[in-house]
Parts: sequence; structure tokens; C-alpha cells
Amino acid sequence: MIKVPVFDNNGKSLESVSLPEERFGGKVRRELLRDAIIMHEANHRRGTASTKTRGEVAGGGRKPWKQKHTGRARVGDIRSPIWKGGGVVFGPRPRDYSFSIHRKAKKAALQSAILSRLIDNEVVLVDKLGLDTPSTKKMASILKNLDIRESCLIVIQDFDETIWKSSRNIYNVKLRVVSDLNAYDVTKYKKLLIVKDALDSLKFE
Repeated sequence: MIKVPVFDNNGKSLESVSLPEERFGGKVRRELLRDAIIMHEANHRRGTASTKTRGEVAGGGRKPWKQKHTGRARVGDIRSPIWKGGGVVFGPRPRDYSFSIHRKAKKAALQSAILSRLIDNEVVLVDKLGLDTPSTKKMASILKNLDIRESCLIVIQDFDETIWKSSRNIYNVKLRVVSDLNAYDVTKYKKLLIVKDALDSLKFE
């Protein structure tokens, strides 16, 4: 059982919540978590790196000089890969790096990511993020009151435009709703700030 304190916006402790490790898979499955992170990074690769082969390089056509009796090495095309400005052999070509793992594997990876954050005391629970109007200054003040001075992932139950506008201009702070939560984002950011109602609605299905 892991105990996590619940704070208000001023950083005052209100209560303590006990979270059973079995809710998050019971143990951190590092290999599966690694696979999920690699998948997310691969799916974000553009795959547009490209080089030209000897058939695509400009120039060439006729033979530079005759085959024999010149004292030079024989050559048939100035687009040869061994010539400066020639084609590239086995260079990168545009490709799709994306792949997917099983849905149950994604769920288990997310459980492991959250559990690892809980074990390392990097999860901060807040009762609610009370913002009436968009204010980056107020959001920054809340993070400071909660002693969050590093990169942070804020998790809320439903999309809130006020919270989104208040946090979007803060460096290394990202907002996610529970339904869009994934293992990559949980492990990428140093702190995990979860609103209490979002934690209650967090289900691994």
C-alpha cells in the first residue's frame, strides 16, 4: 500500500490517500515499459531522411573518357558513388518507422509507469485546480506552492480550457486528460500532478 498526501492549491495537506500496488499491476514491468516508450518514439519519427542514388543525381550521360590508352582508371559515369558529387550507396530512404503493441500491453505499461512514479514519490495529488479565468501566473504559483520546480505532467479528468490556457505557456509543463494518458508521457516528465477526481476515474481497461 502506497500513501500519497492530497494538497490544496496553496500546498496545504488535506488528507492522505492509500493506493494498493495491485491497482497498478503489482510490480513495475520494465521490459514492457521500455517497449511502450520505443513504440511512442518510433511513431513520432518523420522518416523523411533521403539520399540520391546514382540514378537520381544530376549530370552524367556520356562516358568521361575512352576506356583504354589514357593512363587513367576506367570509368563509365561521373555519377559513380566513388566520385565526388556522385550517388550514395545504401543511404537512407523515406520509410515508416511506426508500429504498435497490443492493447493489453499498453495498459500494463501505463500501470507500470504510474507505479514507478508512486514508488519514487514523484506523484503529487491535488484536491482541485481552481481557476476561474485563464492565468499563467496563477498556475505557476500553484506549481510553486506544490513544490514542483521540474518538468510536470498535469492529469485532469475532463478537458478544461481554462486550465489548458493557464498551463500551455509554462516551460516543461503538459496537460493530459485521463483518457489520453500514456506510458510515454508519464515517464517523460519528472513530476506527475494528478487532480483527485482524475485519479478516482483512472481505469485500466
